[in-house]
Amino acid sequence: MTASQSNAPGLIVTADDFGLHDSVNAAVERAHRDGILSATSLMVGSPAALDAAARARALPSLRVGLHLVLADGAPTLPPQAIPDLVGLDGRFGSHMARDGVRFFFLPHVRRQLAAEIRAQFEAFAATGLPLDHVNAHKHFHLHPTVLSLMLSIGREFGLRAVRLPMESTVPAWLRPWMLLLRARLRAAGVAHNDYIVGLQLSGRFDEEALLNALGALPPHGVGELYLHPALDSGAAIAPSMIGYRHRDEFAALVSPRVAHARERLRAQGFRFGGFSDLLAA
Repeated sequence: MTASQSNAPGLIVTADDFGLHDSVNAAVERAHRDGILSATSLMVGSPAALDAAARARALPSLRVGLHLVLADGAPTLPPQAIPDLVGLDGRFGSHMARDGVRFFFLPHVRRQLAAEIRAQFEAFAATGLPLDHVNAHKHFHLHPTVLSLMLSIGREFGLRAVRLPMESTVPAWLRPWMLLLRARLRAAGVAHNDYIVGLQLSGRFDEEALLNALGALPPHGVGELYLHPALDSGAAIAPSMIGYRHRDEFAALVSPRVAHARERLRAQGFRFGGFSDLLAA
């Protein structure tokens, strides 16, 4: 069931990068217990993934999905098993355009990519957590090869919903990729959100920005609002996140003003939850 088939409007409030750092995990737990966070996306190969899974198992109302990492992060397979995907440091790099070309044109690279994607689904399944949704770090599932493998492998693990990173302010050059992703999800019968909030404010979603976003939601469809909360900020979480204001995003999620704004939306008929709650067939 796609979001557009839902009658009442809904909102999924998601935290990305669950498992990246203990500080992220603690923020996700608290933002769900004491704030408006309803879902999170787990990086199964990251240093604090086991801690994240343990926290999630103690929070049955927190919906957890798989955050596939194929760029700027740690793999699940040993680096020697996927030498054409990782650098000398054993990690995925940040040259996504270059890597995307290699995924598309080189069969031996695609075989390694498929093995890594399968390993990440297997690692998620091993947590025992229900699979709420799947997306990819830095939205790499917009790449057609990544998407094809994610859908074909994911079906074996119960994949039913995928993030559609469609925001009204998305650059024009990205729109064809968004439309292609939406068309392929619909053809595959995989549920997706109608719109997203967070692309333009990634790492900068403070209380005022979150209040503004909640006050400007469309009165129809199911949206996803995603953040990157943590109790620490910037490079303390990851070297590539120097400018991220993780603490401000956590504070926004547990703000009483934000909680009040959510209750106003509930009174208007909005539903809140994870993908499995709002997009279930």
